[in-house]
Amino acid sequence: MPVAIITGSGGLIGSESSTHFIQAGYDVIGLENDMRARFFGEAASTASTTERLQKSFSEFHSLDLDIRDADGVMDVFARHAGAIDVVVHTAAQPSHDWAASAPQIDFGVNANGTLNLLEAARSHCPDTPFIFCSTNKVYGDLPNSLPLIEGEERLELPRDHRYWQGIDTTMSIDASMHSLFGVSKAAADLMVQEYGRYFGMPTVCFRGGCLTGPNHSGAQLHGFLSYLMRCTVTGDPYTVFGYDGKQVRDNIHSADLVRAFAAFQRNPTPAAVYNIGGGRASNCSMLEAIGLCEAIAGRDLRWTLSDTNRAGDHRWWISDLGPFKADYPDWDLEYDLETILREIYEHNVERWTSTIATR
Repeated sequence: MPVAIITGSGGLIGSESSTHFIQAGYDVIGLENDMRARFFGEAASTASTTERLQKSFSEFHSLDLDIRDADGVMDVFARHAGAIDVVVHTAAQPSHDWAASAPQIDFGVNANGTLNLLEAARSHCPDTPFIFCSTNKVYGDLPNSLPLIEGEERLELPRDHRYWQGIDTTMSIDASMHSLFGVSKAAADLMVQEYGRYFGMPTVCFRGGCLTGPNHSGAQLHGFLSYLMRCTVTGDPYTVFGYDGKQVRDNIHSADLVRAFAAFQRNPTPAAVYNIGGGRASNCSMLEAIGLCEAIAGRDLRWTLSDTNRAGDHRWWISDLGPFKADYPDWDLEYDLETILREIYEHNVERWTSTIATR
């Protein structure tokens, strides 16, 4: 049976990837040490997702391994050499704010951990597709220089602007403030590309917008749609950071992203790079997202506006999906924003409501 190695297998994209490849006939080796609980607290732990995967699938094998452990990573690849058919790397420290509090840990996980995985793949499965979950934060705050127009609830580009349909990879990553998280992910992104170019390995960087879905353990510092809906349901206060709540994000469901991973795996190329997200079909401002959450949950959110935006944060981001669709024409989004939010609500409302009763 072919093997898929998936890092961060208890997280949103890692667990979606694990389920997808198991159902496609793979044994999945999941590398997961639940650092998310360390980053954001027990409420953001991935332990329950790992346990669910273990109970649901005999083909799922979770290893408590830190990707900063180069010898440990190399050993996993060596033990499965010859059977590894895909590598999906989703493990990361994903927060701007947390990165600033512990830069060495952030860079160690995001950059050095990625290098360890690439070296292990080069040593034991160099022809295997290596799929990296990158981020649009590699562009730093350069999108903030776009000529945005302020509307009642959102910022927007003029329709005749070259990026109105979405930002593509022609945008520079230079001369901008990235946040330390953005820098560590950019380092990893460039290394993944370089292993593709220099060694001819089939690698891809998916520079994601907001990745979301019902299994997201959203926290204040990461996973805004899930956390926003959770606060709406539980009555917990929510803070919007800067831009009058008119900042725009595109949002892609984890299942749509993983189907993009699978499309690349079936027809890989070296050093591929794509911006990926909800594009024009699935995007919203913070104010629009709040309105949708309140309508779906049937209650008001307790929220306040901070005048201070997060360092390096984007005022507007929509991904141009055209380049990926041109290379993989059978792929398209299946989820729009309202469908995503309703699924998040329906999947979690009972659990979130029960936490209120125990307070």
